[in-house]
Amino acid sequence: MKVLFTMSLISVLAPVVAYADEPRPFPGAISRWNGLRRHDFRVDGAAVIVVEPEKPLPGRPWAWRGEFFGAFPNADIELLRHGWHLAYMTVPDLFGSPKAVARWEKFYRVLVKDHGLSPRPGLIGLSRGALYCMAWAAAHPDETLAVYLDNGVCDFKSWPGGKPKGLGTGAGSPQEWAKLLDAYGFRDDREAIAYRGNPVDRLKPLAEARVPILLVYGNSDRTVPHLENSEVIYERYRALGGPVERVVKPGADHHPHGLSDPRPVVDFFDRAWRVRGPHVEMP
Repeated sequence: MKVLFTMSLISVLAPVVAYADEPRPFPGAISRWNGLRRHDFRVDGAAVIVVEPEKPLPGRPWAWRGEFFGAFPNADIELLRHGWHLAYMTVPDLFGSPKAVARWEKFYRVLVKDHGLSPRPGLIGLSRGALYCMAWAAAHPDETLAVYLDNGVCDFKSWPGGKPKGLGTGAGSPQEWAKLLDAYGFRDDREAIAYRGNPVDRLKPLAEARVPILLVYGNSDRTVPHLENSEVIYERYRALGGPVERVVKPGADHHPHGLSDPRPVVDFFDRAWRVRGPHVEMP
């Protein structure tokens, strides 16, 4: 499939500081994932996963999956081969709400303080996983290396709102909408519709911090319409002066996610790491 690739350059210098002490080994049950060591343990009562690369890069960069660990994983696997760690926290049905960010903050501190991973993770947001990643990035722009969104949900009025609620042009999901209202503590639809904390609304802190964003999306997505999600992020972030790239898949629907050749994703994270990552420490 032919893709359209547009980019703007990352042009920010990372501060130069030192890393912390020798990291502790990861706890939990050990298994293999795509030939690499996987650790399953719990943080704040939630199941978490960390996969270690065979040869970690200096500075210990890592990619953080927003949702759907193991789904369309070729970019994750290639990053591991390049020396990145991979992490995931199981907090389903929270849709990037403040509850989700609070859980992520606890996981983040364990990975950075106890296990020596870089203080700036790269974020991978497939579909609804984008709500988690962008919520983290907006709340913690200085603790975000870069954000890759793949057919990402960037406005929950589009999905799961969609046609069932008349809020977007996509299929939507009444069941998921009900879960979202509960996750955010909205009293009713009106309160959710009035909310201005969606990813499309919270781009300024990321742009000011020069957090690079990569958008990969199909322009025939019937579930998460690109004109209500990825395109809005692209246009608004570019207008704010934020570094943004996109890979458009002509005629592609919501699935399959990702690219048959994950090199654009891996190159995006590697560029961000060279500029923003190696010399940063957690405050």
